[in-house]
Amino acid sequence: MTSIWYALLSTLLVSLISLIGVFLISMSKDRIKKIMTPLIAFATGAMFGGAFLHMIPEAYAHAEHDHSSGISMLIVTGVIVFFLTEKFLHWRHCHHLPDSSDHKHPVGPMTLFGDSIHNFTDGIIIAASYMISIPLGLAATLAVIMHEIPQEIGNFFTLLKAGYSRFKALFFNFLSALTAFLGVILVYSFGPQIETLPEYIVPITAGGFIYIAGSDLVPILHQENKTSDTFKQFSALLFGIIVMYFLKFGH
Repeated sequence: MTSIWYALLSTLLVSLISLIGVFLISMSKDRIKKIMTPLIAFATGAMFGGAFLHMIPEAYAHAEHDHSSGISMLIVTGVIVFFLTEKFLHWRHCHHLPDSSDHKHPVGPMTLFGDSIHNFTDGIIIAASYMISIPLGLAATLAVIMHEIPQEIGNFFTLLKAGYSRFKALFFNFLSALTAFLGVILVYSFGPQIETLPEYIVPITAGGFIYIAGSDLVPILHQENKTSDTFKQFSALLFGIIVMYFLKFGH
């Protein structure tokens, strides 16, 4: 199986996560909150692990010695790009629960637009990673999946709060997820002509993962201060890193 098929199948799996809301309709808010907290902690560990254990080492491994310092600049560029993207769209990854009193949800169309851009970026990340190696593609896919689960839960409830019916919230959320395929098509259309394209995208993605985990996810985890919650969060975060470690050395 060529890498493009791995990329397409992985993107399909990521896109299907947008339908996760169908399993949450009958759940209470307290139950959803109990599910969200460990998922966010695991996603944090998976994204840090994906960046530091997979993407950054791969980026340096493929860089020429004279250009290795440029990798650090690309990582920093990734942090800046993701920061500016959020600022420009005035949109943040919506991991908050629908009853959060200190979080203002954006209107439905803005949520869908921002999510479409985010999913398009996910497609680029997955495709570029698979173009370098299958193991790197699998690691990137896992990190994206673990980040998408809590985000799509938040998106679903945001759309409901914005006035969408349950069917429309699921339908439009799924449509926005399909933009990931455009990212895959873009990379595989121009990647072969620009051989260094994946080598630029991967370190930029690493910076993006570090930014998302550090600025979006970690602050959410700090909202819970109970000792028991902290232990659960730390365990889930560490487990995310461990999964990424064994995914790297299991290939």
